[in-house]
Amino acid sequence: MTRIIADISVSLDGYVTGPDASPRNGLGTGGEALHTWAFSDDPDDREVLREGTARSGAVVLGRHLFDVVDGPQGWDDTTGYGASEVGKPAFVVVTSAPPESVRTADLDWTFVTTGLPDAVTAARTRAEAASAKSGKDLDVILMGGGATIASALDAGLVDTLSLHLAPVILGAGTPLFTGGAPRTLVRRSVLPTSTATHLTYDVVR
Repeated sequence: MTRIIADISVSLDGYVTGPDASPRNGLGTGGEALHTWAFSDDPDDREVLREGTARSGAVVLGRHLFDVVDGPQGWDDTTGYGASEVGKPAFVVVTSAPPESVRTADLDWTFVTTGLPDAVTAARTRAEAASAKSGKDLDVILMGGGATIASALDAGLVDTLSLHLAPVILGAGTPLFTGGAPRTLVRRSVLPTSTATHLTYDVVR
């Protein structure tokens, strides 16, 4: 069964980027510390990354995040989705208008201009097709940014929330939560490693 999983790294004070984030400085000042775990040699971190990317049937992201990963300082062969752990899933971007061009044209991009619910539906269709082809259950991963994940939670679109809590206080930046509808979470797992605490919750609808 295909699940909708929101998966994001966050600081102890609740930020998913440092201050002054921009397309050329996607993680903001100090924001690289949020993703230390993804490049760690810690075997538990590697397993979290491997399991998370292996279940990706399709990935949803907002336009701001797309502009970062497709920008000149964005993804390449060593820093793309999953850091080379898996193949390349379908990517679905929520946007008001498709970009005029795409630098990372080797990836499978779909641009949805009719809102986040339609983007999640499109991603679910792609993930279910990938599941049928592979013979195993694959999920839709909401990778961000923070506003996209918060909106998905508010809209009741998320089944599972996966947070990678980095041991850093950024003081400012892009917050993950800024209010919105209250949600009850049920803890599924907690895994502390040398670089992060990996938290997984089911979202009660």
